[in-house]
Amino acid sequence: MEREKIIETLSDWNFWFKEVETGIKRGGCIDRAVNIIKSKEIGIISGIRRSGKSTILLQLAKELIKNKGVNPKNILIINFEDYRWEEYSLDLLSEIWKTYNENIHEKGEIYLFLDEIHNIKGWERFVRTLYDLKDINIFATGSSSKLLSKEYATLLSGRYIPLFIYPLSFEEYLFFNKLDIKNSIELLARKDELLKHLNNYMKMGGFPKYVLVKDRELLSSYFETIILKDIVERYKVKEIGNLRKLAVFYLTNIANRITYNSIKKFLHLPLNSIERYSYYFEQVFLIYFVPCFSYSLKSQEKLPRKVYSADNGLAEVLGFRFMENYGKFMENLVFIELKRRFLKEEIYYYLKDNFEVDFVIKQGLKIKQLIQVCYSLEDEKTKKREIISLIKAGKELECRDLLVLTWDYKGIETSEGCRIKYMPLWQWLLLLG
Repeated sequence: MEREKIIETLSDWNFWFKEVETGIKRGGCIDRAVNIIKSKEIGIISGIRRSGKSTILLQLAKELIKNKGVNPKNILIINFEDYRWEEYSLDLLSEIWKTYNENIHEKGEIYLFLDEIHNIKGWERFVRTLYDLKDINIFATGSSSKLLSKEYATLLSGRYIPLFIYPLSFEEYLFFNKLDIKNSIELLARKDELLKHLNNYMKMGGFPKYVLVKDRELLSSYFETIILKDIVERYKVKEIGNLRKLAVFYLTNIANRITYNSIKKFLHLPLNSIERYSYYFEQVFLIYFVPCFSYSLKSQEKLPRKVYSADNGLAEVLGFRFMENYGKFMENLVFIELKRRFLKEEIYYYLKDNFEVDFVIKQGLKIKQLIQVCYSLEDEKTKKREIISLIKAGKELECRDLLVLTWDYKGIETSEGCRIKYMPLWQWLLLLG
């Protein structure tokens, strides 16, 4: 590829000669990225497509330039989804690196940002080599967990820190919608407005651009791109119709228990295809599966798993109608937030003798917390069922931290010697108590 073409393409993504649009700043993500730079390790940013990884890189570059005094020409951003790259190879990567160093780079430490790097076969060896040369800060992003596969992790062992980017949290959603609550008094005064936003957030999800433009077709296009580009192209899937059918089935059944055999009977798909496609969905962060808790791994593998979507908006647009499944959407939202908060803990659900608890949080060998998600407890039978399950699980698993997340009920009750905390969803999402 000609030097002039390389420089022309790179110039559109970099701050060398002009300002670059960076969107609304996601401060928490940027702070974590800056800390990775301070550690001098390689930053590996992953997450579902369109969750904001590329924007995070641009915002990080801007932060380094504006607040850390870095020369813009010492930052190199390469977006490997740019159609103008004629090939995806190590030769291209080497040519870009050479062209940058000979024509753009000025004296000083280099910041190299490789966006959607998984498109380049062998990228990890290139990154490892540059890392060992020192004075180069490296971030790589990708839309697949293959970015952190055993093969790559071994080669980069002890040299990288992962940073997972989820769609917007509720706090970020409020910020994107210009709702800035400064103190607890203002919070109470604007509670009705906040609950309205929560209702919208639970339906729309948190893909950044969708939150801003509110065009449902955008989510449909995201889904199709994930299916075709992240799965079909990458894994050479031929039965695209069956792949799409299974994905929609999962999005229609969020927060439900599933088994591959039951899906086989319902969708009339081969069992090996269901297993393979489900693995692909997990690899690209589209669908998550939560196992039933058991001290026996063998028993755990035989029990149904619960299925969750990476984003509520995808489930609403491609799955089923929101108002008819309010509780399921609320549970899915809680799951996403748990994934965001608990980086090292394991997440399960509990099921025994038809008594179910939505989430079991395991830390090391101990059960840290049990969480039940229930929109309303006004019906006495519903409340009794939810609480009995929570108490039963708490006693069996020796866990005293019992939490019930509701739409807007707050309180503490004691039953059968167990202390149960009730907390409104909005308060829990905003870490307020």
